[in-house]
Amino acid sequence: MNTDRIISNAIGKLSELIISCMPRSYFTDEKKANKYMLTGDEKFTDKKGEYFTCGFGKAVLTPDDAAEGKYFIAGYDSNNPATGVLDDMYARAVYLDDNTGSGGVIMCAVDAVGISRKDINKIRKKVIKSGRIPNLKSINICATHSHSAIDTQGLWGEKIYKSGRDDDFMEHLHDLTAQAIIDAYENRADGRLFYAVRKTEDLQFDCRTPDTYDSNLTKIRFESFDGKKQICMVNFASHAELLGSETKKVSADFPAYMIKEIEAQNENCDAVFYNGAIGGMISAKEIKKVYRNEIDCEEYTMQFGKQLGEMVNSMQEETELVPIINIKSVPVSIKASNYVLILARLLKVLNNDISRNRKLREAYIYTEIGYLELGNADIGMFLIPGELFPELFTGEFLTEENSANGTKAEYKILKDQGNAKHKFVAGLCNDELGYIIPENDFFLNERLPYINAGNDRFDRNHYEETNSTGPKTAATLLDAMDDLISSVK
Repeated sequence: MNTDRIISNAIGKLSELIISCMPRSYFTDEKKANKYMLTGDEKFTDKKGEYFTCGFGKAVLTPDDAAEGKYFIAGYDSNNPATGVLDDMYARAVYLDDNTGSGGVIMCAVDAVGISRKDINKIRKKVIKSGRIPNLKSINICATHSHSAIDTQGLWGEKIYKSGRDDDFMEHLHDLTAQAIIDAYENRADGRLFYAVRKTEDLQFDCRTPDTYDSNLTKIRFESFDGKKQICMVNFASHAELLGSETKKVSADFPAYMIKEIEAQNENCDAVFYNGAIGGMISAKEIKKVYRNEIDCEEYTMQFGKQLGEMVNSMQEETELVPIINIKSVPVSIKASNYVLILARLLKVLNNDISRNRKLREAYIYTEIGYLELGNADIGMFLIPGELFPELFTGEFLTEENSANGTKAEYKILKDQGNAKHKFVAGLCNDELGYIIPENDFFLNERLPYINAGNDRFDRNHYEETNSTGPKTAATLLDAMDDLISSVK
């Protein structure tokens, strides 16, 4: 056995020892972890209401002292205190009801790199306990994945072993996001819902083979009967990382400027952005210049967001949706093969709800997946708790010959699940598990797996594996989604 294998095996044994020795207080039972997850519809139906009811609420999350070096910027290097504010972090929430009596749905987006399900459930608890939204069947909260927002996960603190989360800020985020959700309900109006889709060209870049991504820009637009309210929901796949690693300014990155453009050009309009399948990594066209600091990153961030907003505004050929909303969510347990994540949980850097098996050797993360249909199966939205590699949606995998492990990817891809006319991924939804990677191209550094990135037989770098829960995550989530959709049809 070579030295690298000995070291790797020793780390694996150490990981098992750590898990077995962790106090019970670090683990959550399944009932408690799922207590505030509203599961939605038991079965999907074609029953339609007379009209849609929709509302919008928002809250500025940026604290008054954001520029004083108190908070860490998340998404680039650790120990990067914010010393300025370029634009505000927001929570933006949409309430949607088809008036069939089955209940309303919340789709919220928070300008953050990612939010753990434990934090999501704290927000859900506040909304539910308030009693201000009757007959609510689903609460979903996505992160926009801004790499310049305040650390909401804990991974970007001063030291690797010290959380970058500020407890007061997180409580502030919980309170204001819950209020934005309640406001969305209270600001509701009756009206019609439309959708439009267009292919984008020359806007995205895939930083890792295979070169594949969802190039669709999807708009779902509500218009009240009295013409006094518009709500625009946008889905697009791109890392919000255009300000570059040198930035010290809090920002929502390009989504802020996309939303500003949409709202500026549409009277009485509120907009919200839900990111897509961005694993791989899917980013903006000029991202390599951003990485090398070869361009004015602030100007590029604004220009890219404005360009997307202009594209959304140009989408005039819309299809009206009949008032039908079907949604279902189910809990999922993910095996945490990445021992670094478990160590981070032990050190209270991360705060995910976790469990361990009966032999006390393996840890699992409690998470969830969901599926939303709008209209007569016109729209199918996969609610995915992390950064999904787009080939798990498109099916354009590396072949056996070209994959890191020389094996074939065998999954029922998301595009083949359900019968909706137009399908897309809402990523980082209700959790952030990191990168969700096809197993045939999941490659680890032999000496220090999950710590150092590995280079495969083609000398391709596999950085993303260091920020994933493990090689079985993709199969677990896609199988769960297939089971979910089969159960409601």
